[in-house]
Amino acid sequence: MATFGLIHGAGDVGWYWHLVQAELARRGHDSVAPDLPCTDDSAGLAEYADTMAGALAGRPDVIVVGQSLGGFVAPLVCDRLPVRLLVLVAPMIPAPGEPPAGYTAATGYDDEPRERYDDPIAVFYQDVPPELAAEALKRSPGQSEARMAEPSPLAAWPAVPTKVLLCRDDRMFPAPYVRRVARDRLGITPDEIDGGHTPALSRPAELAERLAGYAAEQGLSATGTRPPG
Repeated sequence: MATFGLIHGAGDVGWYWHLVQAELARRGHDSVAPDLPCTDDSAGLAEYADTMAGALAGRPDVIVVGQSLGGFVAPLVCDRLPVRLLVLVAPMIPAPGEPPAGYTAATGYDDEPRERYDDPIAVFYQDVPPELAAEALKRSPGQSEARMAEPSPLAAWPAVPTKVLLCRDDRMFPAPYVRRVARDRLGITPDEIDGGHTPALSRPAELAERLAGYAAEQGLSATGTRPPG
């Protein structure tokens, strides 16, 4: 059995993962998805990582999953806890020392061919059931930008196996962009699923199945025991 540490994106809450958590539980895995201190002007990436690490403390066979801005937090958690696998979903993929506020400029995001949308539903939730999208917007606490221009405390990418999972219909981080950044920064060819930027709401069963498959690749069965060998 794996324990999944699920990290939400900017201006979001752990509720984002609730459908995936239910699907992971059906597959025999544990998970935690705390709210990060997104609205706290005194909190930065280190405090976000501390929150996640605290929620995972003492749990075995941890797989850390970061979505969107959670990609900046996830590798920092690997410096705080033993982690079996790091998974980035529809992610930002930080370089050491890079501030989140500098990410788009450093990765050529503004030069990437893509359609622009003003409506947050159209950007983030175009394939999410309307009632879930409305609930997600209602629950969003906002995102403090007070410390987003600070360099990341990430000194080097952690020595942890890493997967990148992109969403083919992502309007925030288009698939060609994520493929390029993953290749340039990590030397990784991403795995792919259909859907937009928030697959935990639009395709929770498919996302959970992918995550459970990654756990199986690490030798973590869904029965609470590791297979022999």
